[in-house]
Amino acid sequence: MATCDTCGNDYDKAFTITRGDERGTFDSFECAVEAMAPRCGHCGCRVLGHGVEAANGTIYCCAHCARQSGEAGVSDRA
Repeated sequence: MATCDTCGNDYDKAFTITRGDERGTFDSFECAVEAMAPRCGHCGCRVLGHGVEAANGTIYCCAHCARQSGEAGVSDRA
């Protein structure tokens, strides 16, 4: 069995996620999201989709939050 990096649960169906050099073992997607999903640079919510990435690398959950933080020329729709 493997131990979840987020909650410490020892679980026989744990899984590992790798993103670049970051790696974690989790017992649920909820724990994986808590540990690895970025937070919006404006409102702080977890970004679970593509989000909006600014030129400086800041990630926002949507174009509205990006605009509220001073980013120009962003839109949620093409």
